[in-house]
Amino acid sequence: MVIINYFIMCLIFGTTFLAIKVGVDAASPPFFSAGVRFLTAGLIMFLWMVWRKKASFAILLRKEMLLTGIGLTFGTFSTLYWAEQHVSSGIAAVLSATGPLMILILQMLIFHQKASGASLLGILLGFTGVVLLVLPSLTVSVSLWWGIGCVAILIGEIFYSSGALYSKKVIQSFPKESPIALNAAQMIYGGLLLLLLSCFTEQVHSEVLVSPAAIGSLLYLIVVGSMVGHSLFYWLIAKTNPIFPATWLYVSPLIALTIGVLLYGETINGITVLGGITIIAGTIVSNFTNLKRLLRKPGAASSSSTLQNEA
Repeated sequence: MVIINYFIMCLIFGTTFLAIKVGVDAASPPFFSAGVRFLTAGLIMFLWMVWRKKASFAILLRKEMLLTGIGLTFGTFSTLYWAEQHVSSGIAAVLSATGPLMILILQMLIFHQKASGASLLGILLGFTGVVLLVLPSLTVSVSLWWGIGCVAILIGEIFYSSGALYSKKVIQSFPKESPIALNAAQMIYGGLLLLLLSCFTEQVHSEVLVSPAAIGSLLYLIVVGSMVGHSLFYWLIAKTNPIFPATWLYVSPLIALTIGVLLYGETINGITVLGGITIIAGTIVSNFTNLKRLLRKPGAASSSSTLQNEA
């Protein structure tokens, strides 16, 4: 079940960069769009869990939900949405692939955990593969705003990595709460903070919000990207570790490229194929020990992780 959910999550997240770009290109305010996306998805999911008696409103009063929302939602997506006004979705996917590497670095610097050579090699291979995969398809016009956008995404990945590590602690602190409810709660806080940021920085015009591109992008990101994709991400963190689900960032450019070939007649070359192979190799190498446990005994990785138990 872990492997199946992982590939579904990769497929979903592989399409979100383009969906964000479609909305931004339609002149939809980035912070407002992101806020509506996460607040709406979070409220629907949380109320559904309350109705099923698997969550209580009391969880919304815990500071852990706010802190997780700042990391996984507000910090990550405020920078990503804003940056895609100046950076292509392909470049955004490449820069977002630094997430697992940053998680590893944070574990080493903050938690003083020793990473195995295989884990470090796998993450570096994965990032190299993403660059090889996307580079031939991109034509970058370097400008000041392009550079600022790239830096913004990297800052967002620091928030993402911190949130992914902290969310593992949160899940362990609330063993009786459903991971889906915890995810919904942090999205509510993240969405509210994004809308608050929008109030002070953006002008929202109703005629832009009702355009087909803006509506289609928002609906897809709410239902598929947030409600389904992020619930699977949170569930995988609970079952494995922060590194394993984060490796979707290696696969997303490959999925985006495949969709481009099949639906838009885009071409690929030898470097692109090499990049795809390198991505898969990096993902396997960085999680080799964890994957062996999953194949031998499903769910076994929930009590141990490749990196966290090597200190």
